Amino acid sequence: MNATADRKPVHLAVYDTLADWETGHATAQVARAGREIRTVGPSTAPVRSTGGLRIRPDLALREVRPEDSALLILPGADLWDTGDDLAPFARTARAFLDAGVPVAAICGATAGLAREGLLDDRAHTSAVSFYLAATGYAGAGRYVEADAVTDRGLVTAGPTEPVAFAREILRLLGVYEGEVLDAWYRLFHDSDAAAYGVLEKAGAL
Repeated sequence: MNATADRKPVHLAVYDTLADWETGHATAQVARAGREIRTVGPSTAPVRSTGGLRIRPDLALREVRPEDSALLILPGADLWDTGDDLAPFARTARAFLDAGVPVAAICGATAGLAREGLLDDRAHTSAVSFYLAATGYAGAGRYVEADAVTDRGLVTAGPTEPVAFAREILRLLGVYEGEVLDAWYRLFHDSDAAAYGVLEKAGAL
């Protein structure tokens, strides 16, 4: 990311039934690195997460433009699988990717992007392959059995991999790189105490 992109906020989509646990590692580390996190809802009316947290979005989706953002993060939510309420977020993801601005989707959001056709020609992952296959998308041949996948500006991960999801976001934004990024992942994913020293030395704690 260049200096101009670094000054742009990261946009986190928020909507009813969003999965609280899926984006916390990413947003916490991005914010600690000095980047602004702005929440984006269907409107600016409060939403409530799966865990019961009440969130008032900073912006309505119609106000968000790719050129004003460094990244759009789409968490999972029950609503991705129960109707078309969140389809506008998938269409916004298309606009971001078409503009060369990255998108990160986890869990149910990957199904939303599959329905939008955004996974048809990109390597990707999700919870399990048959979860995405049920959407009828054309990208099954690009499915990868991995904790998280980044391809041409799109990060995907399944619901059990919030740390790997964060790793890809941190790499994409240049928050951590190389040995430091690897140590961060080992500490938070594997509880590897040996990684602590690397992070402390780098001032990453």
